[in-house]
This record gives sequence, C-alpha cells and structure tokens, in this order.
Amino acid sequence: MTEPPEDPAAPATAEPHPPSGSADTLPGGSAGAVHGGSEGAIPGDSTTGPRSVTTRATLVGVVVSALLILAIVLGSRMLRNFDSALLPYAVATVFLAFGVAYRYTVWISAPGARRLFRQGWRSLFSYENFRQAPTALPKMIATYLGFQKFLGARSHARWAAHQLIFWGCILAALITFPLTWGWFTFTSGSGSGPGYEMRIWGIKILGFDSLSVLGWLMFHGLDIAAVLVIPGASYFLWRRMKDRGASTGQRFAYDLVPLIALIVISVTGLLLTFSSIFLHGGGYQFLAILHMVSVVFTLIYIPFGKFFHIVQRPAAVGMQLFKYTGRQDDKVFACRRCEEPIDTGPYVENLRGTMRDLRLGFDAWAEYCPRCKRVLRGSAYLSQVKKGFK
Repeated sequence: MTEPPEDPAAPATAEPHPPSGSADTLPGGSAGAVHGGSEGAIPGDSTTGPRSVTTRATLVGVVVSALLILAIVLGSRMLRNFDSALLPYAVATVFLAFGVAYRYTVWISAPGARRLFRQGWRSLFSYENFRQAPTALPKMIATYLGFQKFLGARSHARWAAHQLIFWGCILAALITFPLTWGWFTFTSGSGSGPGYEMRIWGIKILGFDSLSVLGWLMFHGLDIAAVLVIPGASYFLWRRMKDRGASTGQRFAYDLVPLIALIVISVTGLLLTFSSIFLHGGGYQFLAILHMVSVVFTLIYIPFGKFFHIVQRPAAVGMQLFKYTGRQDDKVFACRRCEEPIDTGPYVENLRGTMRDLRLGFDAWAEYCPRCKRVLRGSAYLSQVKKGFK
C-alpha cells in the first residue's frame, strides 16, 4: 500500500461551486446521511448483505480446507510419508486455510475492494498490457513484493528490518509447510553413512552428504530463518515501545502480539537446536511443546490479525499494474480546481465507480485533489451551515 501524497500549497484561485451543488452531499457535511440509516445501504443488493457474505465466505473456507486436506493425503502418498508428530501443525494449517479463505472472501465482497480486485486481475491477464510493457509485471513482483521498495522511501531501517522478517518467514514457510504435510521428506540413502536423499511427493530430487555444506544448510534452514527474523522483529518491537509516532494508537493484540509471536517461535526453534547439540537433548521435550504452541497459535492468528496483509499484498500487484499502464498511456487525471495531477484517469474513474456502487452521492469529488476537497468542504460549511447560527 502506498502512502497518500502530501498536499501542495494552497493555490490562490477563486472558489468554484461544490460539484454536487449542496452541502448535503459533501463528505462529512451537515446532513451526514451516508454515515447511517437506510441511505448508507445499497438497496436491492442482496449479494453484499451480511448474511450472504458470511454464508459465501464460510462455504469458500470449507471448500479450501477440504482441498488442502485432500492435497495432504495425496501428496503424502496416502499418509505414508506423513509424520504423526507433526499432526498439530497440519491441523493448524487447515484452520489457517479456512481463515484465509473466509477473510479474503469477506474482504473482496466490499464494493471498493471488489472493484479494485477485478481491475487488478484484468490488468494481469490483459494482452494489451503485456504487449505495451512486457517487463512491468516481473519488475513489480520483484520490487513491490520481494524487495518492497515503497518501504525504503519511509525509512531505510524499517525497510531493512522488514526485509529480514519477510525473507526469514518465506524461508521458514517453504520448509515447514511441505514437511508438515508430508510432501517433503529426507531419508537415509543407506543403512550407514552420512548420505541422505531429498524426496518430494515420494520422488527423489537429489542426494547429498549430511556432513557437507549443502547438508548443513538443508538441516539448518529453519535456524537460518530464525536468525533473520529475530533482529527484524526485535527492531519493530523496540520501535513500537520507543517511537512516539508508532506507539500512538497502537493495539497490543494487533501490533505487538505478532512481533512477540515471531520472536518466541524463532527463539524456541534455535533453543531446540542448541539443546540437541550442546545439552544432549536436555529440556528438548518442553521446548518442543512451547515451540509447537507458539507456531500453532500464530498460524491460527494470521487470518484475523496484522499478518493478514501478507495475503492481501499480492493482490495489490495487479492494482499497481493497473495504475502503471494508465501512466504509460499518459492518462493522468488533473484536479479540476488546482490542476495538480491526482492519479491515472482509469484509477479516478474506478474510484468514481466505487462511489456510485455505494450510492454515496458525491462521486464527482474523486476529480479533486485532497487539499481542494478540504477547501471546498470548508467553503460549503461557511456558506451553507455556519450562516444558520448568525
């Protein structure tokens, strides 16, 4: 998600009439009908009703969970490669699949999100976009999803910490999920000796020496992920405790619990390795249970907390591509009042369409920059509302 641009200096131009001609349709105006009552609803639109959205989201969640269970059974060769010790993790991933599918369905059921979601997919599969900018999609995946350059514009330290968390979690997920589902196994190549075979879905992919550098990396991938995550999560935790701007309005369950959970998972994972190497297994069972509880809690928490942005972020790539192709066609829309560029023409029209879907009655205001909206609202307030108190 990109930060809104800063407002330009106030232009010394005459005040035009509000586009709707009445203070009743101004955002935050005196009438305020759009904030409550039947006028804020969408009459006759049963597809967006609370009950229908909940029912549809529940159905999608059940289907996705059932498909994951089927994939676990088939991918583990009818559970022959499934490790029963990892059953709690596997059950947690099924709940994770249900929660993500449920929350995602609810999210894209909102008129604004649904419209942007559709436009994003159209841009992704548009041959015309691919013909005009064939490298745009790979570049956005690399810069927007992988390296998150938009964070670097805010703070280099925050960008570096986020990168550590991102790549550590990606590495941990690529190892943990296939192992948990029984898709990914390591078996001894012989009855004696350090040789191992890595198999995916029962098919041998490669053989390696467990005493080699490759073998060490294979068996300590989760430790490497933990080493990446701990400093990144610790930085954000420190920042939320010390930075006044970050701590203002923060919520413990939403902002701090995710960071604490990441640190607990990483620390207990490293302690498991420390116990097996240096303590000859001392305290291993307690640490294993603590690690399992923290992982299961985090997996179930993902769809309903701050971690959900991990699932939302890929959908934003299509929206960024939609805006990028509009700029390539020089379809930049200027503010009707100060003539400063607002955004691409297709994006502004998409915003107006969302306003019409919601029947808010002020879709024309999408044609004004944020500062001009505030100036016009203030002018309308002085001329339409305050005069009644004289």
